[in-house]
Amino acid sequence: MRRPSATSACAVRLATPEGYLLRRRRGATDFRARSPRFAPQALAANAAVVELLKRVADRKNATPAQIALAWLLARKPWIVPIPGTTKLHRLEENIGAASLQLTQEDMREIDDAASKIDVSGERLPEDALGLTNR
Repeated sequence: MRRPSATSACAVRLATPEGYLLRRRRGATDFRARSPRFAPQALAANAAVVELLKRVADRKNATPAQIALAWLLARKPWIVPIPGTTKLHRLEENIGAASLQLTQEDMREIDDAASKIDVSGERLPEDALGLTNR
């Protein structure tokens, strides 16, 4: 079982695979256009990650992206997520994750549910994976 990675956090903003695919055609330079994790079949398979984060976000009055980032921040003090964005409102949304407090119960719920999800697709294209020594 592969655990959701930081790049999975990008997926939380995708309402549906079809909606993403429409945006994908518009932005051929978008890195996700080459990412196996964002291929149509992988997106559909990984929708469970998005649904998990939406459930927690609804309870916390936050966005799924904020939950994903807060989860990363709460895991270890040396983890520093580096989300990418070109939009000011997304930057502000991402910053909001730093003030979000996830309880031990929240963390356990996310970890337990995530452990049952088989994330589909490599996190990076093959040529990029070769540069990561992983």
